[in-house]
Amino acid sequence: MAFLSVHHPWAFTFGLLGNIISFMVYLSPLPTFHRVYKKKSTEGFQSVPYVVALFSAMLWIYYALLKTDGYLLITINTLGCIIESIYITMYIIYAPKKAKIATAKLVVLLNLGVFCMILLLTLFFVQGPKRVRVLGWVCVTFSVCVFAAPLSIMRLVIQTKSVEFMPFSLSFSLTLSAVMWFSYGLLTKDFYIALPNVLGFIFGIIQMVLYIIYKGTKKAFIDKKLPEQVVNIVKISTLGSSDVFPINGQAVSGECVTDSVEKSLEQVVIVAHTVTENVQDL
Repeated sequence: MAFLSVHHPWAFTFGLLGNIISFMVYLSPLPTFHRVYKKKSTEGFQSVPYVVALFSAMLWIYYALLKTDGYLLITINTLGCIIESIYITMYIIYAPKKAKIATAKLVVLLNLGVFCMILLLTLFFVQGPKRVRVLGWVCVTFSVCVFAAPLSIMRLVIQTKSVEFMPFSLSFSLTLSAVMWFSYGLLTKDFYIALPNVLGFIFGIIQMVLYIIYKGTKKAFIDKKLPEQVVNIVKISTLGSSDVFPINGQAVSGECVTDSVEKSLEQVVIVAHTVTENVQDL
C-alpha cells in the first residue's frame, strides 16, 4: 500500500474514499436486520442480494490477490465478506423453513460450487497474466449482470410514479462509490474495475433524475397487477455492497423465494459460461 500511496497518490485517495463509501453502503441493511432480530422474523425480505453480494466480494478478493497493489480491493471486500456472512447467518436463523432451504441451496451452489469452479479453472488451466485477464472478465460480466436490479427499480418508480422505493441517499452513495472506483481503476489502468463502474455511474444518475421528477408525488398505491415477487428492491453496487428495501409488509411465500433463487442462478450460469469460454479460448 505504501508503494501505491507514493507512486499513485490520487489512485490511493480515490481507493480509500471508495473503501469508506462502500463500507457505509455495506452497513446500510443494519436497520433491516435489527428489525428482523427484534421480530424474530425475516418478514418479506429475501436473502438473494446478500448471497450475491458475498459472491461478488469473494470474486474481487481473488482478483485482487492476483494483482500487484490490490490492497484497497482486499480490505473493503474482506469487510464485505464478513458483513454479508453475518447478514446471511441471521437470515437463515430467522427465516421460514422453505426460505432457509432455498438460501442454503443458493449459498452452496453459488458461493461454494461456482466459486470453486472458477478458482480451479483459473488456477490449473490458465497461467501467468492470462489468469488475471480471465478473472477480470468474469468480474466484469458478473458486475454487469447485477445492474438488472437498478433497472427493475427504475421501472417500478416509473410505473408507480413514486420514489418511496428508491431512497435518494442510497442512489447518491452508490453513484459516488461508482465515481470513486472508476477513478481508481482509471488511475491504476485497471480496465476491469473502471468499466463496470461506468454503468454504475450512468444508472445512478438516471435514478437521481427520476427521483427529482417524481419526488413531489404522493405515496403511490401499489397496483395488484404488479408482480408479487416485487416485495424487495435490491441495490447491488459493482464491488459487492447491497441493500434491500421492503415495499410492503406482506410475507413472501417459499415459492417466491425459490423463484428469486432460480433467477439468480441464471446469472450464475452466465458467469460460469463466461469462465469456461475464456479458458477454452486461451
